Amino acid sequence: MTAPEVAGLAPELAGAKEGQGQAPIASASERFTAYDVAAFEVPGGREENWRFTPMRRMRGLHDGSAALDGTVKVEVTAGDGVTVETVGRDDARIGEGGTPADRVAAAAWSAFREATLVTLSGTPAPVTVAVTGPGEGASAAGHLQLRTAPHAEATVVVEQRGSGVLADNLEVVLGDGSRLHLVVTEEWADDAVHVSAQHFALGRDATLRVTSVALGGDLVRISPTVAYRGPGGDAELAGLGFADAGQHLEQRLLVDHSVPHCTSNVLYKNALQGAKGVPDARTVWVGDVLIRAAAEDTQTFELNRNLVLTEHARADSVPNLEIETGEIAGAGHASATGRFDDEQLFYLQSRGIPEDVARRLVVRGFFGEVLSRITLPELRERLEAAVEAELAVNAN
Repeated sequence: MTAPEVAGLAPELAGAKEGQGQAPIASASERFTAYDVAAFEVPGGREENWRFTPMRRMRGLHDGSAALDGTVKVEVTAGDGVTVETVGRDDARIGEGGTPADRVAAAAWSAFREATLVTLSGTPAPVTVAVTGPGEGASAAGHLQLRTAPHAEATVVVEQRGSGVLADNLEVVLGDGSRLHLVVTEEWADDAVHVSAQHFALGRDATLRVTSVALGGDLVRISPTVAYRGPGGDAELAGLGFADAGQHLEQRLLVDHSVPHCTSNVLYKNALQGAKGVPDARTVWVGDVLIRAAAEDTQTFELNRNLVLTEHARADSVPNLEIETGEIAGAGHASATGRFDDEQLFYLQSRGIPEDVARRLVVRGFFGEVLSRITLPELRERLEAAVEAELAVNAN
């Protein structure tokens, strides 16, 4: 599967290369997708899909100068009802989740040597997938696919750590009537660069709950796409990011409602804490929701909140909602960015709470709505502690 393939998804690439069109894309239904790297122009940073990303910090992922010859370590801890396989790109199941929509995702597709494929049946115990980067100074491509059998119910935690540069594709293919709760953590070392395309394909009456937590890395850019393969699909994407001094965290998503009677709900929260003398702490959130003409009785809402804790921090928030039919149940979006509330801090301090503790309480409360969705108590507590540790380190 190397030929370009147009799938009609979201307003991303304003390309001048043959096959990509000669004018900026105006509709989310026109997003260009292809498996072939050569089908995409080399981004310069002015394209709509790349205008927020610091291209000089991409370590060559965007222009082909990254070797992608390193090794990604993937370890799966699972019990009964879970099948783990190592397959090549010639496996017929690879690609069922979706097609790359930018040059980096296509490069990762072309360069990965082996994919890890995890199939979940019945009601297995929670599964952990540990992904370790290629190491300092190295770059690699990766591919992971999670798939559920019809009517399966499962929880999967994907924990990502280590150093180096990683471009990858994550596919999630849900069978009809199945339910998956997926937690994805970005806990990279300070030098790491991670650019990931996430492809979520929901079967008829399937339910997907995704919770994303981004804490580490120098540059982390995640691009989830939700596609419905049958009516009755229900997707909920929640995420949080804590960007400290010099860190760039980018979340760029598309929910593509192409069939009737489906639901989506999106909630992302970011906190930023910068420092003088280094690049700003930076978060970017772009949320595209497309309701096609055939997607009658759609219910959707997306929300982004950003909390700026200090100076030398910048948050960009761009919600987009495109509706091609008037026969929907409801649709809306909201976005807000604000500074740390000094009145809240003063109130807590007036009650005898030290300033550092008060700040942690406010941030923990801000992120609580997202972290509470994690149903595994030990994991939730560990991530809460990690958020507080980030806050404490940056306060010093």
